[in-house]
Amino acid sequence: MIINRRQTLKAIAAGGLTVTANALSAIRSTVPLPVAAVVTTYYRNSHADVLCGKIMEGWRQDGGAGPNLKLAAIYTDQVHARDLSRSLAERHGVHIATTIDDALTLGTDQLAVGGVLSIGEHGDYPSNAIGQVKYPRRRFFDQIADTMKRCGKVVPVFSDKHLSWSWKDALNMYERARQQKIPFMAGSSLPVTWRFPATEIPIGTEMEEVVTVGYGGIEAYGFHALEAMQCIIERRRGGESGVASVSAVPVEKIPEWLEKHPAKRNLLKRAIRAFNGNAERLTDRLSKDSALFCLKFRDGAEATIAMLNGICDQFATAVRLRDQGRVVPIWHRLEYSHPYGHFEHLLRAIESMFHSGEPAWPVERTLLTTGVLDRAMHCLNDEGTERHVETPELAIRYQPSPWGYANRSGLPFPE
Repeated sequence: MIINRRQTLKAIAAGGLTVTANALSAIRSTVPLPVAAVVTTYYRNSHADVLCGKIMEGWRQDGGAGPNLKLAAIYTDQVHARDLSRSLAERHGVHIATTIDDALTLGTDQLAVGGVLSIGEHGDYPSNAIGQVKYPRRRFFDQIADTMKRCGKVVPVFSDKHLSWSWKDALNMYERARQQKIPFMAGSSLPVTWRFPATEIPIGTEMEEVVTVGYGGIEAYGFHALEAMQCIIERRRGGESGVASVSAVPVEKIPEWLEKHPAKRNLLKRAIRAFNGNAERLTDRLSKDSALFCLKFRDGAEATIAMLNGICDQFATAVRLRDQGRVVPIWHRLEYSHPYGHFEHLLRAIESMFHSGEPAWPVERTLLTTGVLDRAMHCLNDEGTERHVETPELAIRYQPSPWGYANRSGLPFPE
């Protein structure tokens, strides 16, 4: 049975997404599409739980309605004492795979799923000297791609968060996906979460500068801030042209930097006020795990990521337009309790790709943010100094997607 266009529009609009008709028409069949999950570990509120759990138990993970997907198999790299993958798999008839190949083939010699969720987040994995956690995202992707090559067939793959802790590995994943023609998408939930006010920056807007504020671990949450910024600045006139240079400002140098850049400081304060945060006496309240990433784009646009621990507990952005210097503030609102509804809207984009074969947004966005994050982490390795690097390797061009974000009507918790 085929769902008609009006039914499809109604079904996905109920989730609160602002998207185009073409994107909404992606989910065609009433028969749930079988998919595989390859995860590092699975416990309550892990990324595996807030994505795979919504496939098995519905958008709110309460047994209600969910995506038009069926979790056919799950491979768990590390099974811990708090593991939920085994009990949930047994309850929902999910094959517990012993290898990644087994997850994709269900023990046969053919590809047996229509999409793959690769979730390399959480678990006990080593960190390097500069604080990058070596999650096995490339290992997961390589084994997924190996199975597809052996079977002579490809299906869409979503890789959670940044492509890899290593720029070299991220580029390898991107190039292999292109070589094998694997529909590939990655990234954060921040680009699709709720915005207050409900603001869409039109594609083609002339922008001068963007500042995004965030909190949390510099690598793990700095990536979310980068994606929140990038999904906006990529919509500037001409599309994305790439990043020419990256610099990082450690916490010791932030007061001096703020004095030196009053216009950026004012824009930063506008971002903080987007969620009614306290934008006064900034330097007095900074905790030691704060830092700034400063980006110069190849077309002259600029962006600053301000990880302001001690000041911020939210993500927000301020955009300065060329329209008489007008500033647009945006609060990227998350749901901070289970089941973390912003992951619902990420899964809706993944669901669309799995059914249509067309990524909801270009993987080049996440290739770019992955590269920026890697360069920024290396810059911060020179403790106590502000370091600047040219980034010709990040001359990554792409056009933004019209895929939208969750609007107020889809808010699953009280305002």
